[in-house]
Amino acid sequence: TAARQAMRVMGWQFVLGETIESALSRASSMEGKGYRHSYDMLGEGARTAADAEKYFAAYAHAIERIGKAATGTLPNRAGISVKLSALHPRYEAVNHAAVMRELTPRLLDLARRAKAHDLSFTVDAEEADRLELSLDVFAAVLADPSLAGWDGFGLAVQAYQKRAIEVIDWIGRLAEAHDRKLMVRLVKGAYWDTEIKRAQERGLADYPLFTRKAATDLSYLACARRLLQLRPLIYPQFAGHNAFSLAQVREMARENWTSADPGFEFQKLHGMGDALHRTLVEEDGYPCRIYAPVGGHRDLLAYLVRRLLENGANSSFVAKVGDTGVPVAALIVPPEVELGHGAKPRHGRIPLPCALYGAARKNSAGLEFGWSHERDALLSAIAEHRGTTYEAAPILDGKGRPGTARPVISPVDGRTVVGTVTEATPTQATEAIDRAAAAFPAWDRTPIEVRAAALEATADALEANRERLMALLAAEAGKTLPDGLAEVREAADFCRYYAAEVREHFGEGRILTGPTGEENRFVLRGRGVFVCISPWNFPLAIFLGQVAAALVAGNAVVAKPAEQTPLVAAFAVTLLHAAGIPKGVLQFVPGDGAIGAVLTGDARVGGVAFTGSTEVARIINRTLAAKDGPIVPLIAETGGINAMVVDATALPEQVADDVVMSAFRSAGQRCSALRLLFVQEDVAERMSEMIAGAASTLRLGDPHLAVTDVGPVIDLEAKDKLDAHVAAARSAKRVIWEGAVPGGDFAGGTWVAPTIIRLDRPESLDREVFGPVLHVVTWKAEKLDEVIAAIRATGYGLTLGIHSRIDATIRRIIERLPVGNVYVNRNMIGAVVGVQPFGGSGLSGTGPKAGGPDYLARFALEQTVSTNTAAAGGNASLIAMGDE
Repeated sequence: TAARQAMRVMGWQFVLGETIESALSRASSMEGKGYRHSYDMLGEGARTAADAEKYFAAYAHAIERIGKAATGTLPNRAGISVKLSALHPRYEAVNHAAVMRELTPRLLDLARRAKAHDLSFTVDAEEADRLELSLDVFAAVLADPSLAGWDGFGLAVQAYQKRAIEVIDWIGRLAEAHDRKLMVRLVKGAYWDTEIKRAQERGLADYPLFTRKAATDLSYLACARRLLQLRPLIYPQFAGHNAFSLAQVREMARENWTSADPGFEFQKLHGMGDALHRTLVEEDGYPCRIYAPVGGHRDLLAYLVRRLLENGANSSFVAKVGDTGVPVAALIVPPEVELGHGAKPRHGRIPLPCALYGAARKNSAGLEFGWSHERDALLSAIAEHRGTTYEAAPILDGKGRPGTARPVISPVDGRTVVGTVTEATPTQATEAIDRAAAAFPAWDRTPIEVRAAALEATADALEANRERLMALLAAEAGKTLPDGLAEVREAADFCRYYAAEVREHFGEGRILTGPTGEENRFVLRGRGVFVCISPWNFPLAIFLGQVAAALVAGNAVVAKPAEQTPLVAAFAVTLLHAAGIPKGVLQFVPGDGAIGAVLTGDARVGGVAFTGSTEVARIINRTLAAKDGPIVPLIAETGGINAMVVDATALPEQVADDVVMSAFRSAGQRCSALRLLFVQEDVAERMSEMIAGAASTLRLGDPHLAVTDVGPVIDLEAKDKLDAHVAAARSAKRVIWEGAVPGGDFAGGTWVAPTIIRLDRPESLDREVFGPVLHVVTWKAEKLDEVIAAIRATGYGLTLGIHSRIDATIRRIIERLPVGNVYVNRNMIGAVVGVQPFGGSGLSGTGPKAGGPDYLARFALEQTVSTNTAAAGGNASLIAMGDE
């Protein structure tokens, strides 16, 4: 009850009404006093086709009601703001064709309705990656002849974007070309923190927006001046609550403008800046439009949080005014002055995305698929590499004989030959260990800096060959382009992270505190020959991560990739050798499980790093235990029945996004993928509908295309197992939703459609189902302990997702489940090297975590060297201390 009352108070302050009817009634008291309204239907964007239809209907209904209530003529009439991401469930740049085909007619329909009532109609701003898409949609609708003669169409521009003034110039040219007057709402920006994080996560070269508040303020003024210069072709709408910024706009507007009509308006958010805008309207006579959110409590929370953060930030004008310790002069410093006097235009505590990790290492380079110049260059390069064939063969020293080459067939269509692989014989596998053992001593004595530099050179080479590797990953492993890009970046991150770690922890070692007169030095050195056996689901990142760690720790390595993906691994080996890793130190031995058994069974092996199934890990563990000789480490990362717990407080849109990504991205073929979803029964029906609706928008198809979301599973064996599992659920009538697989040119591929299966009890899922299959169980609010017990009973402990807005619930789950990686209110995949070290416990692996601070030490022998420094006849260091 208290929470509801608090929401009512907050809602009354920041939201005009729960319905358009109540909002119109409340707004009527302000009409005719210099104020007009632009109504905005709250919502976080469509996740399903049904959502998009619902938002469209809400906009259409609102236009009709506003039109009947509105008085006056443009621009004094009321209007509506439309969010494009609410009108299409996949409003993304890579989905350009579908958006133009499906969303543009919807927006045109709404614009025609607004024109019929002579309302203003503004397209709201979206994130930077969707800017170009928004402009294309806007231009397409504007060009329609049915809107000719209407001056109510407009667009919001965010001044914190570095492209803001170019966008304004573009709008001016568009207005001139169509002989139309357009409205432009200038705002400072709504998603600043989100944009900063997004750029860092994507490893962009720079931020698409300004990182300093003063730079945004200056951009706002520059954009304002340009808009005022474009009058009357453009009708500027200056939105904001910073008194100094608006005072500067007012002064600029008076320059070279003699008309009694100012030719622009100010705008404010409902519930903010009332005193400021009252002065502008009642004393100065300027028109002001109130941006008026409309929506129920269900859609309210995210909007309220943004408003509270906006007002509470220490850089906020509101916060500064309220701080009695801030002198008045500090409130009226022009941004150009604040940025002058030697001040840096960039924020001193926000590093560039490429420098996210400081001096220790570079962040891996990425790109923004939403920027057409980067996306088009990538797609062009991938098209050039498509069709290239590759070769994988064991490293021989002239004594062995190559075996018979077999073709590697792409899982995408079941017929394209990606290249050839010559698998090693058991004798060649043994000879590889011979060569690695012989090369080990010299490599272990190689200076740390040389080994680290070789890994950094490999990381650079990975990025230089990014498009070629992505094309190969798509062809051999069925990886989509976003997944391929992420894998190249992860491999580069592994190399740079382990290079930084070895510099810090290896080399001369650490001096341990002890009694005077002796030196106790703790050093790490290589173990010998490490066997690295990697999986097919991350044929580049996990392969290179294991190999790079073993190499930089001073070991020689015999690397055996998964038999399904030898070509990617072979290419990675050539990059390592070219970067300075001697061929004797790194041996490449492609083959099946029998070759793996030969390698792990050799008595000379000093350790094994393995990623794969729990069953194979057990076999390797028994093999190592059965050998005579030293007891050597097994570093194993295995799978899991990964669960996510969702309670009734979770945000449905966020849950849908995170569940669909966690369960179905990479065709569900990630160790960390979501397998078992626990949803509180109070919200289960709505959540399930939204998840299924969001999943239905996924596109299965050619992984070489940017528009594809889901590729094929790895091979026919995997497909048959998954198909049998889904068929059993289908016959038991437990399938909630099932997608469709592509046909035509891809009919021969190993496709499995994303599927959602209902379970009556979690124990029904007694093994990992490694593919795009999600299992859903509901639970009662008072039965959370039973949910925790069910997850623990699986014996796995790799990844866990929690969606809740109750801190006590989150702590309760985390404390009772020893899971390696816990993700709260986010997706469960895509662990970042050095940020989210990855690995589990129990049936999910041995640890230590890959990409974590303790990983390299497991590849090393520990040695302590104790030296009696006083043996020469005295303790010189103690005597030299004096008597202070």
